[in-house]
Amino acid sequence: MKNSKRGRGVRTLAAEAAKITKPIFGSHGFADGAVVKDWPTIVGAHLGAHSAPEQITYPQGRKNAGTLHLKIDSGALAIELQHLEPVLVERINGYFGFRAVDKLKITQGPVPERAEAPPLPPPISKESESALLSSLTDVEDSDLKRALENLGRAVYGRE
Repeated sequence: MKNSKRGRGVRTLAAEAAKITKPIFGSHGFADGAVVKDWPTIVGAHLGAHSAPEQITYPQGRKNAGTLHLKIDSGALAIELQHLEPVLVERINGYFGFRAVDKLKITQGPVPERAEAPPLPPPISKESESALLSSLTDVEDSDLKRALENLGRAVYGRE
């Protein structure tokens, strides 16, 4: 009798979500949703708050030197952005790691609101902080330790 597993084991939510969102973003010319999610990081907080990438269109048969279609909520900012286009194109291509974008096409209109960062957890007591830090003394990976500290503070903060 053949021994088979039904599940594929533990999968991350990000991996599963990517399977769903990749076709959607792909239909707009984005390889994945990272450029949309990271837009404020790529272009800066001010421009990121007043603009949104809509799609990238590429010349037929190519996957580089495309046109990035941007929605901007301010006419004055659109004019400023026309002057900053070479700098912005360079930043976008630096993010992608290749010459993905050659030019911008700017349209004015409402920009979807971005979700605000979640609020910081409330401060925890000195006893809870001490217990948390002592429970993590054996964790050597600094990134993992920082993530576990943040999780621990959030959990203790809910109590």
